[in-house]
Amino acid sequence: MHILIVEDDPVVADVLGMTLEEAGHFQSTAHNIETALAELKHNAIDAVLLDINLPDGDGTRLARLIRKNHMPLPILVVSGNASTDDKIEALGAGADGYLTKPFDRFELLANLDAIIRRTHGHSSATVSVGNLEVDLNRHMALIEGQQLQLTGKEFRIVEFLALRKGSVLSKTAFLSHLYGGMDEPEPKIIDVFICKLRRKLELAGARGMSIDTVWGQGYILRETEAVNQTPEALPTSIDDLSMDQLEASHPVGELRAS
Repeated sequence: MHILIVEDDPVVADVLGMTLEEAGHFQSTAHNIETALAELKHNAIDAVLLDINLPDGDGTRLARLIRKNHMPLPILVVSGNASTDDKIEALGAGADGYLTKPFDRFELLANLDAIIRRTHGHSSATVSVGNLEVDLNRHMALIEGQQLQLTGKEFRIVEFLALRKGSVLSKTAFLSHLYGGMDEPEPKIIDVFICKLRRKLELAGARGMSIDTVWGQGYILRETEAVNQTPEALPTSIDDLSMDQLEASHPVGELRAS
């Protein structure tokens, strides 16, 4: 995912950036509110790590601006201010979580993952669609408990689709999620990834879900029929059909004519 770090201390920003990159995320850095707003305007950002004390104002101002513009971005405040009043003000401004410095990097990632899941309507670390399970913590996709052998980018596509199940995602959004604005290939590469992913899901026996193409817009992950639904048994010969079934499937005139 593409995470925006809003932090004026370059040392802290570098540490946060390295932590995110080691966890497989992309990151951009803004040292003040004005730069952060420009990043949010021009890039597809998935979440924000926000410091409170910024050169051009209180970080809660940025949180309010994000919410005022109806941007459903997860916001995790990372601040040295440990007072209860600061936490209440930040959460009241629209932040989804508050982490006090210093902190363990695993604590940071756990908090970030949790607010991202909650923002997308998932309370647990596993997202299920049909018989597909996406384990967000272990970075695994499973069908009936068996791990799918996916490349790193294929998993990131599954993760992206699962977290936004039921939403149409554009190729531009996929490129931003996979490459974070750096050395992005042509959008057609997403078609290739989706084709390979569909094939792997089919071979693994995926049921109750589908990755559908929305022409001119992108792709959507949908839940389809019930996972345990089995097709109705078909008769093996004409002798197994009752007269009622025959008449329902063929006009009477056709039956007589035959």
